[in-house]
Amino acid sequence: MKSLLLAATAIAAFVPPVAQAADKPADTEVSSVIVTARRNPEDPPVVADARKRLSETPGAVSVISQESYLGRQTLALDDMLRDAPGVYAQRKWGGDIRISIRGSGIGNASHNRGLLIAQDGVPLNEADGYGDSQVADPLNTRYAEVYRGGNALRFGGALLGGAINMVTPTGKDAGFSNQVRIDGGSYGLLREHVAIARQSGDWDVYAAATNQTSQGWRSQSQQNIQFGSLNIGRSFGQDREVRFIVNGSNINQEIPGSLTLDQFNKNPRQTAASNAAVDQGRNQRGVRSSLQTTWRLNDQLVFQGALYGVWKELDHPIFQVIDQESRNYGAFGRFDWDGEIGGKRADAFFGAWYRQGDLDSHFYINNRGGRGALQSISYQNAKAIDVFGEGRLFVTDQLAVVAGATWGQAERDYVSVAVPGVRSTFNLDASKTYNWVSPRVGLLWQNEAGDQVFANVTRSVEPPNFSSMTPTNVGFTPVKAQKAWTGEVGTRGHRGPFTYDLTLYRAELKNEMLQYAVSSSIPAATFNADKTMHQGVEAALDWAVAPKWRIRQTWTYSDFRFKDDVDYHDNRLPIVPKHFYRSEVRYDDPRGWFVAPSVEWSATDQWIDYKNTKKAPGYAILNLNAGWKVTPAVSLFLDARNLTDKAYVSNTQAAVAWTTATATLWPGDGRSVFGGVTVNF
Repeated sequence: MKSLLLAATAIAAFVPPVAQAADKPADTEVSSVIVTARRNPEDPPVVADARKRLSETPGAVSVISQESYLGRQTLALDDMLRDAPGVYAQRKWGGDIRISIRGSGIGNASHNRGLLIAQDGVPLNEADGYGDSQVADPLNTRYAEVYRGGNALRFGGALLGGAINMVTPTGKDAGFSNQVRIDGGSYGLLREHVAIARQSGDWDVYAAATNQTSQGWRSQSQQNIQFGSLNIGRSFGQDREVRFIVNGSNINQEIPGSLTLDQFNKNPRQTAASNAAVDQGRNQRGVRSSLQTTWRLNDQLVFQGALYGVWKELDHPIFQVIDQESRNYGAFGRFDWDGEIGGKRADAFFGAWYRQGDLDSHFYINNRGGRGALQSISYQNAKAIDVFGEGRLFVTDQLAVVAGATWGQAERDYVSVAVPGVRSTFNLDASKTYNWVSPRVGLLWQNEAGDQVFANVTRSVEPPNFSSMTPTNVGFTPVKAQKAWTGEVGTRGHRGPFTYDLTLYRAELKNEMLQYAVSSSIPAATFNADKTMHQGVEAALDWAVAPKWRIRQTWTYSDFRFKDDVDYHDNRLPIVPKHFYRSEVRYDDPRGWFVAPSVEWSATDQWIDYKNTKKAPGYAILNLNAGWKVTPAVSLFLDARNLTDKAYVSNTQAAVAWTTATATLWPGDGRSVFGGVTVNF
């Protein structure tokens, strides 16, 4: 707790002018901070409405508008979420992004765990909670909602990290009728994007397609990606509509592999020998569709719900060739109520989310990316349901008491089939069921100007996914569900030239699921720690210095560690750096051009292993973004990254104890320059 208090003291230097600022509003575009006092004239109504809706949450939330990142190169979620406080989103390779909020899934060997990532409410995760973000196209996202920690209860979630929901544009809010965008630059990058948006009477439609190719900064990093999106809506009056949404993806990416510290120091652009030898890659195709509705039942009650289905096929040559096909489907529904209780203003939401999925898995010997002899067969089936609700009662005009809870159940069924002649295979039929209740209580205070102070305590529960359970010939590995109590306190608002967002949190975890790299050719193993602690500060400050100048800053302080562990004592957990800071200074000229230098600073070295024997070096990289609105229809941008060509470690993978042969480092890209043109007509 001492380190958290020290961090809170340190941030006084980050936001001191807020309390003394004048009340004069400033015209400043803010991408991630909730603005509750007044609508920003630079925000389109659909984004401003989302900010207002999320501001009712008594906890840490953000909205990322498309307007905040269209003027730079944005290929994946790390680029899109760059200015969201508290979100650690760093690229390993291609579109594989490690995304963690408050330490969620930090030890995961690959992809996403402990955080719900969704598009239009449809999860990108499999039904068991395991998934990746590669299928999301930032150009087909109107805005993204970020619910940190227990504030994702609106989705029925009870995960430590919370939820990120990307909302697809519609024919009503896309902001254009036709759009053509072409951008590209270093390492052979070329991306073409076309979109149309139409509204006719009660109908609207949005359709878009993206094609992207790249050679990558490192060898063995080639990409060939296509995205498609279709959103058709029919309105039946105010707050009544039905919408059909389809998103598809075709992704082919090579994997360059992680490096040892010695390899990184000698040549960070090299490819891991084991990856090149067997032509490692990740190739997948998928379609996600949903039928959704928003329907006002009366003056006080609105229903939102959807039916959805997801199909995905994976061809993944790594240590073996993984051939998987999965089908997921589900339904969610939520009622939003506004009214009074005992003459006091009140509101509430309550609903349920059911999901089910099955996955057929076949592993083959990897013959330089091709399939050799069959090595294993398994079938995975997962079911889960969450029933949730939360209500606010305004005991005074400015103070609301908040209480809620979610009840959840998750089932895991696994069948493996012995392959003749393969000794390591076996017949197994195993199942496991998890149940939990996660309560939540909080307070939310808001003054007439819209400044807010909030506090809450939430319980999170995360059952293991199939990857964490590691079935053996006698059943599942005995990995327990991860549980935590998280308390947070924060404030957000807008004062004069300042827009601020500050949250302090502390999570006490039991049975945290951690993973480590066993070797370069064997998947990670999962174990439960006894007690761990995650605490930190999530801060954002925008300062409209002058009519044409703006400074945007985010700072995340992360203190994650074991507590009196028999093996690791009070060691810090690896991967996430203690201090992570981003700052951008932007000048907007009245003639339509802008220039914005920025810095990304991982201010502390980050541990590689649980034994805390070796660190990956911290870094600071400088970037420069510029743009010019040539005409009302034509916009240009230039985005130069890592101007000093700094060799730096973007990401690491956890190991038990570091050795010179431990390959856990993922290099960040060197100096690169990108540019593009967007035409709206």
